[in-house]
Amino acid sequence: MAEPNYQEVAQQIVNIVGKDNIISATHCATRLRLIVKDKDTIDGKALEKISLVKGTFFNAGQYQIILGTGIVNKVFGEMSAIGLSTLSKAEQDAAVKAQQKGIKRLMRTLGDIFVPIIPIIAATGLFLGLKGCLFNDNVLALFGTTTAIIPEYVATLVNVLTETAFAFLPAIICWSAYKVFGGMPVIGLVLGLMLVSPILPNAYSVATPGNGIDAIMAFGVIPLVGCQGSVLTAILTALIGATLEKKLRKVMPNALDLIMTPFVVMLFTFLVVILGIGPVMHIVELKLVAIVEFLVTIPFGIGGFIIGATYPLLVITGLHHTYTMIETSLLANTGFNPVITLCAMYGFANVGTCLAFFFKAKKESVRQTSIGAMLSQLFGISEPVLFGIQLRYNLRPLIIMLLTSGAGAALLSIMNIQSNSYGLAVLPSYLMYIYEWRQLLWYFIISILATVVCFVLTYLFGIPKEVMVADEDTTAPEQQAQESQAASTGVKALPGVVYAPVAGKVIPSEEIPDETFAAGVLGRGVGIEPTEGIVVAPFDGEISSVTDTHHAVGITSPDGMEVLIHVGVDTVDMQGEGFQCFVQEGQKVRAGDKLIVFDRKKIAAAKHPDVVVLLVTNSDDFESLTIQTGSCQKLDKVISI
Repeated sequence: MAEPNYQEVAQQIVNIVGKDNIISATHCATRLRLIVKDKDTIDGKALEKISLVKGTFFNAGQYQIILGTGIVNKVFGEMSAIGLSTLSKAEQDAAVKAQQKGIKRLMRTLGDIFVPIIPIIAATGLFLGLKGCLFNDNVLALFGTTTAIIPEYVATLVNVLTETAFAFLPAIICWSAYKVFGGMPVIGLVLGLMLVSPILPNAYSVATPGNGIDAIMAFGVIPLVGCQGSVLTAILTALIGATLEKKLRKVMPNALDLIMTPFVVMLFTFLVVILGIGPVMHIVELKLVAIVEFLVTIPFGIGGFIIGATYPLLVITGLHHTYTMIETSLLANTGFNPVITLCAMYGFANVGTCLAFFFKAKKESVRQTSIGAMLSQLFGISEPVLFGIQLRYNLRPLIIMLLTSGAGAALLSIMNIQSNSYGLAVLPSYLMYIYEWRQLLWYFIISILATVVCFVLTYLFGIPKEVMVADEDTTAPEQQAQESQAASTGVKALPGVVYAPVAGKVIPSEEIPDETFAAGVLGRGVGIEPTEGIVVAPFDGEISSVTDTHHAVGITSPDGMEVLIHVGVDTVDMQGEGFQCFVQEGQKVRAGDKLIVFDRKKIAAAKHPDVVVLLVTNSDDFESLTIQTGSCQKLDKVISI
């Protein structure tokens, strides 16, 4: 058989995709990966008619062309000779992000901002929840005492522990967002601290009637107020500051850059936010108060549904603290507070979301996040659920929660359920209804119903595929290498048999979380969910290919089997980080010889499945292929032909 003309294939691909359309080209063990300007202009059917091309698809911001192990290296080499540009990993990530538009891009940005700070919010939420229960007169009354017995120094220490993170939340958010937007994080931190400076009137105090604290008026018309609790203002501050900083650094003389750039950025950004964005948000908050007061009066549960379904969105933006004014006014005038009752159902719905992710998700990191978020939510802190789960995964969990919260609030409105206090949520919230058994009973029933309904709907319709792949942690590969040194090399390999290159759980190739591998485009085989980080040769043979990123190798047996061993899914994006290869192309190996050592923790941190793919790429050349699934030890028989 004549050697394929790889140069001709490369040129055909470039002609169809468009050289000017290609931002960057790279490849993994089997696929050519192109970052393109406009994927819709590419004729996929024409590409698939090219010899050697086995299929195409678009995923993770990349147009991927399936060529197969060994072939992709040669085609990529010819494409590089044409003069296509390549980018670094960071530049590729930036290009992929730039391609995302609308809601998808917004959700990714919010996730990048909040994921680093969720552990702090969740931990503080637990502190606040415990304080709400233990330092509550209704609870202490059950033991015949009151909060008056608590020493002042104890109360002070507890307040520092529970209130610091949320008192400076805009500063924490601004710091994280500043990193995401590409500015110097310390500038973002200082700008965030300015938003909550004690010199400015506290936003919560201004929103509470009757305490004599009002906004300071600048120029007689612009209200100056701190931005406590305002998530949206903090993010906008970071966006403005980081954007300005990047522009200034391009034009500022080097001698002045160190001092003048931060000076101009902080001065301009602070004035724009405090004199512009802040007052606008203050006006929005006042209008919101009027709207909520109107919605409470709408009968037949309609107003309750609207409040219950929209309140979580206000929490996301930080506008929810304006409800304090309404609740305080209602309690002062009527002795009851129906608003907190209508808003409370989303907390119970969030618990249902967390339980659904915990019981259905297979990715251990997601299950851990869901449990931590639920513990925080049980005591009234919802940010870990909102930003760590609902806004992070395709919006379905968020939509389900909003509808469930609205439905629960509608039922409570129809039943005329209302608390006699405020400030407590989820578990502690039951204390606000013990004044009358009917109120407590119906609040309890509807809250449990909201939890169950949200759990069921999220479990059935809201769990994304990306969390359905296990990522259990094990010891580092360096430690594993020391423990086993080298795999046994005395195995007598039988013809037509492929042995397990790694210990773990064997799954059919159809269950591999990658459409190319699962569809059998590159051949039939198995996936192994590993329990260790060392890959060994599955039989005696010769190494036919090794990827530059060391995450995959091809190996050919003396009887003609061509096998691809690919560690993880989309791990080419890691650019070799966490992988070490011990063989090179053309090298002879024996069954059990060490091929690759990989760091499972780094793969999990990069959010890739670490399944080891084992495919017979020329399986069509054989009459039958038998696989053995279930648990396996290294060098157990898993495939025979």
